Amino acid sequence: MKILVALAFLAILACLAAALFFMMRANGDDKQRGKRMAWALTARIGLSILLFLCILAAWKLGYIQPGGLPVSTR
Repeated sequence: MKILVALAFLAILACLAAALFFMMRANGDDKQRGKRMAWALTARIGLSILLFLCILAAWKLGYIQPGGLPVSTR
């Protein structure tokens, strides 16, 4: 599960880096550059939602347990 989450975070960062690359690129058509940047940002949002849903499903299926901070009972 840790590897899946790490790979998802790397994919999200790659999409964010691609959007930055397309935004900063000086050459090319502005319309095409905007479409590519929008696609990269849309992919990032989709991957973020998919990661959240996978973590939620893993919790519901019992693959992961919430740790949290210990509560003091004084």
